[in-house]
Amino acid sequence: MENAVEIPAEIKEIERKTHFTGKVIKTTLAGAIVDVGLAMPGVVHISRLQKEPVKQVGDVVQVGDQVDVWVRQVNKKTGRVDLTMIEPLAVEWSDIKKGSIITGSVVRLEKFGAFVEIGAERPGLVHISELTHDYIREVSDAVKVGDEVKAMVLDIDRRKKQIKLSLKALTEDPAKISIEEDDEEDSSEPIPTAMEIALRKAMDGSSSTGGTAKEQSKTKAAKSSKEMEDILTRTLQHKVRTE
Repeated sequence: MENAVEIPAEIKEIERKTHFTGKVIKTTLAGAIVDVGLAMPGVVHISRLQKEPVKQVGDVVQVGDQVDVWVRQVNKKTGRVDLTMIEPLAVEWSDIKKGSIITGSVVRLEKFGAFVEIGAERPGLVHISELTHDYIREVSDAVKVGDEVKAMVLDIDRRKKQIKLSLKALTEDPAKISIEEDDEEDSSEPIPTAMEIALRKAMDGSSSTGGTAKEQSKTKAAKSSKEMEDILTRTLQHKVRTE
């Protein structure tokens, strides 16, 4: 059984996409060996020398060349470091989640929306309806090419490689704020209870019919007394005329 390879501490700390400048120390049919200053040199597979197809390693690199490489994978048990000369994407498809917040730069405007470069394989699209809560006629009324923006991921279609973004999802809707403020103002006046409402109706009814029951009784008594006085007066006057 072979002895286990002792892995330097620096290799254990290396992460994917770490950038190095190294020197090509050997080429093979399968790729290139690059010294990046670690205990073991890294390996660049022929398919990772450049984006375009490569027929022969020698067509791209030669021994002694200084090259920029990025870490693709680290085998911490063996100490093998797989490298790539193709700069990796800042944002992988697996990193993009619905509802996540990302920062990007507006790179193109269309009638239907704005494309935002977020470091993924393709720019994300902000539809014109997702730019702002306000009504706008043109996309340029909200953003310009070169603007740095923050957006929320609304949806991801990995098969079509489409990313739908929204700017307005990260801002408050002015109309909603106005409604909430109106509700707060209305709620400042206490709502009467059912008993209070009934009591008010009773009091209003009493006022419209001449006051309380006691007051109504007094009024009725005074009216009867006046009527009796009127009858008595008319009787005496009639008696005087007949005599």
